[in-house]
Amino acid sequence: MYKEERLPQNAKEGLLFLLIVSIVSVNTIAPTIMGMERGFSKDNYLETLKIIPLMWVIVVLLVKGVAGPLAGKVMPKLAGQADGFHARVLLTIFLNVTILSILLSIIGTWVGTRQISLEPFRNFFHIWFRNFGIAFWIELLIAQPVARYAMKKIHARQANRVKSANR
Repeated sequence: MYKEERLPQNAKEGLLFLLIVSIVSVNTIAPTIMGMERGFSKDNYLETLKIIPLMWVIVVLLVKGVAGPLAGKVMPKLAGQADGFHARVLLTIFLNVTILSILLSIIGTWVGTRQISLEPFRNFFHIWFRNFGIAFWIELLIAQPVARYAMKKIHARQANRVKSANR
C-alpha cells in the first residue's frame, strides 16, 4: 500500500498501531461477547477482566502469526489497483476480523470456560456470526479509527519537527 499518514510507516509505528487496536478490541469485544452470553452485570464484567490479559496475548499472536499473513496473501487477489484508502481499509478489517473471529470463537470459548471441549464446535455458527458482527463493528467504528488517528497525529508531529528544523 502507498504511504498514508493514517497508517504505520515503520516497525515501531506498526507495533504501536497493533497495540492500540488490540488493546481497544480486547477491552471492548470480550466484555460485549461475555455480556451477550451471560448477561451484562458487574460480576460478569469483573470475570471478563480476569481473562483479558490472556486473550490479549492470544489475539496479538494470532494477528502476527495467522490473520496478518493470511489477509496479506488474500488482499492482492481481492483489492483492485484503483481501490482507494477506505476500500482497502474496509477489506483489510473484513479479512482480519473474519479470520480472527473464526479462531477466537473456538479459542475464546476455551479460555472463557477454562477447558478445552467440543462446545465451540457444536454451537459454532451461532457463536461465530454473533462474534463476527460484534468484532467487525467495534474494529470498524472504534479500534481502527482510534489507531489511525494516533498515526495521523504522530506523522503530523514528525512533519512539524522536520518543518521547524528546516527553518
